[in-house]
Amino acid sequence: MRVVQVERFGGPEVLVPGRMPDPVAGPGQAVVGVFAADVMFLDTQIRSGWGGEYFAVSPPYVPGNGVAGRVVSAGEGVDADWIGTDVITETGRRDPGTGLSVAPTDGYAEQVAVPASGLIRLPDGLGPREAVALLHDGPTALMLAEAARIKPDDRVLVAAAAGGAGGLLVQLARAAGARVIGAARGRRKLDLARELGAEAVVDYSEPGWTDRVRQFTDGHGAEVALDGAGGRLGRSAFDVTARGGRFIAYGASGGEFAGIGPQESQSREVDVTTLFDLPSLDAAGKRRLVEEALGHAAAGRIRPFIGQTFDLERASEAHAAIAARSTLGKTLLLT
Repeated sequence: MRVVQVERFGGPEVLVPGRMPDPVAGPGQAVVGVFAADVMFLDTQIRSGWGGEYFAVSPPYVPGNGVAGRVVSAGEGVDADWIGTDVITETGRRDPGTGLSVAPTDGYAEQVAVPASGLIRLPDGLGPREAVALLHDGPTALMLAEAARIKPDDRVLVAAAAGGAGGLLVQLARAAGARVIGAARGRRKLDLARELGAEAVVDYSEPGWTDRVRQFTDGHGAEVALDGAGGRLGRSAFDVTARGGRFIAYGASGGEFAGIGPQESQSREVDVTTLFDLPSLDAAGKRRLVEEALGHAAAGRIRPFIGQTFDLERASEAHAAIAARSTLGKTLLLT
């Protein structure tokens, strides 16, 4: 089968197409023929050598952590009725205690062998590309929106509003009755944020963008800031969070989260929540959130925006586009 491997840590050029033997389903496993693989920003960070303290990944390895496809075989102990079913599933090594992925690998391939317990059927009315686009961003967005406690008429700032999770958060905040300010870089991304439901948009690559946020919020700042950018931009998003507001930090596009000290948050009475503060999930909890996100999408309440797709062999181009900040919404690889 065709795969893409990371030969060594480095830039997008270290992603090299190759071939490996077709996987065989072991006991409790199923083999999925892949239609589409999710490309996460995390994939690009790990490929560059970041995150060694969090993820046990070393070259050479096949990157990727989620696919959509069709079950082509089932191992011992797996119901043969799965064969021929369209599914989404995570890939990579899993924690034996929680069942969750601890090594985001093995997704950039024509076929994957995965635990059958992790297979999730596609609901009626939702295609495989849309489903896999929700596999990671859907649960994340749902948990972040819950942590933000968004109320009707809250002014909600979404930084990185044209990203996979950011676009979903714009929709979830709008559905909660909030007035959404979408912050992104460049006209195409701002247009997408507005299309997804942002009432106002600001370009955070331009000087004075925080002044425009303050103008929209009548000088008070945003009651809720959802920071998918991190670093300096995330710090600026915190600065325009209203006193007594909620600041949710989930992005680190520059390699670091927004650095907000406890004294700063306490002095302004801002409730700061990071990804590490969200409730821990086991495999069952993660599955419930994925299925909830799929249900919302099948019912038309949210929609993932897939901005670009690349053939599997062009994974390096996909990573380069993400690094150049030229992508919109989700990026997928197609086999």
